[in-house]
Amino acid sequence: MTEKTTRICPVTAGLVDLDAYAAVDGVWRALRISAPARRALVDAGFTQIDQLAGVSRQSLAKLHGMGPKALRMLSDALEQNGFRFAA
Repeated sequence: MTEKTTRICPVTAGLVDLDAYAAVDGVWRALRISAPARRALVDAGFTQIDQLAGVSRQSLAKLHGMGPKALRMLSDALEQNGFRFAA
């Protein structure tokens, strides 16, 4: 018989310092991007829209927490600011 492994979410377990994210994710929060996607962006070093210019949509899609809706929102924000994802 195999034992079932239970995973504990580090966020709900209180292991993640959400205040640290809140200090730098204001741009993403203003775009109303989901919290997991915001954390993924910050963890990857992205805190401003212009930093995403030239980054491929596929590379962002690989980030844990980044979903199709967040990618659409980011694409729209890039276009509104005169930028776009890399081909």
